[in-house]
Amino acid sequence: MLHFEKTGNGKETLVLLHGFMENTTIWKEMETSLSDQFSLLKIDLPGHGKSDIMGEIQTMEMMADEVNKVLENQNLENIHLLGHSMGGYVSLAFAEKYAEKLKTLTLFFSTFLEDDAEKKEQRIKSYRIIKDAFPHYARAGIPNLFNPNERDVLEGKIETALEIALSTNNLGALASVKGMVERTDKKHILENLNIKILILAGKHDNAVKTESLLKNLPDRTNIKSYVLDCGHNGHWEKPSICAEIINTELLHHLPKKLVL
Repeated sequence: MLHFEKTGNGKETLVLLHGFMENTTIWKEMETSLSDQFSLLKIDLPGHGKSDIMGEIQTMEMMADEVNKVLENQNLENIHLLGHSMGGYVSLAFAEKYAEKLKTLTLFFSTFLEDDAEKKEQRIKSYRIIKDAFPHYARAGIPNLFNPNERDVLEGKIETALEIALSTNNLGALASVKGMVERTDKKHILENLNIKILILAGKHDNAVKTESLLKNLPDRTNIKSYVLDCGHNGHWEKPSICAEIINTELLHHLPKKLVL
């Protein structure tokens, strides 16, 4: 089973799924500002943190199944599910397979849109360097995920992100990239899911095309979106603001009649 950690004693369960080359420790700074109404379940996705690699190709659907095994082990249903970046892709796959277990879904600096041809080609070209020169791959990529206008202020957090990335098993990272290449468009999930859906996006996000994301967002009353003045890593760049939005939106229950 995947490694997981539980904190808090709130009545509402918030499941946190990290992104690519991350692990459960990324939530540390934001966690202190989250409402005490939440009990947190933080999960290391396959091949990341303390979780084993589960295949040569780790698809989002396979990872969603592994997340579900943790929930079954803990007898959890009616959860709030939040995923950062790749964790958001896994969350969408989970929503497609286990919608009945969800109370809310949050895409945290992530997207429901499929990678375009250029992005897929970039991922495929990265296979060899991830396998043979992973430290170089991590050091080249991590700084670009932060707001370029605040690099000096964020220097310490960039170092933290890099340390976590370098601790990732390179073969786990490779299997995950291969899984992301196979990822399909999930707009239909947002169009049909009758629960609260929250989108947090970054104005300076170099990993997610925020403008395209918002343009394609279904116009439904159960979907709320926020654009923050940051890059791809709101949990490090704007932790208290992100936490406040999560507290406000996830603990505010829409009348059923508005969820159409």
